[in-house]
Amino acid sequence: MKKLIIAVGFVAPAIAFGQNNVDGLIETVGRWIASLTPIAFAAALLFFFYGLAMFILKEGDDKEKGKSTMIWGVIAIFVMSSVFGLVSFMQNTLNLQNTDSIDVPSVNGLNRGSAGGG
Repeated sequence: MKKLIIAVGFVAPAIAFGQNNVDGLIETVGRWIASLTPIAFAAALLFFFYGLAMFILKEGDDKEKGKSTMIWGVIAIFVMSSVFGLVSFMQNTLNLQNTDSIDVPSVNGLNRGSAGGG
């Protein structure tokens, strides 16, 4: 049952976006990951600062929880930046194309730089 749910989870977005090949699906998943990466870094940083606030403002066991939270926040930031560095290193070593540019969708007329008045 879990395999079916996972398979549907990967196939449904491809159908929803009208993609009928594996390359398109991989490209879509890559764009999702590229979009979510800054959010993950921000969450880890906020987690660290939350632990820092707990450490400064609390006493006793709460202070230890704050210390633990800070440590896990630093570990998360380190792991994410290490993976990012390893991927960049492998791309450069193997001369792979860097496809980190994302086209941001916009509504016609809103992002043209006109401040009103015509």
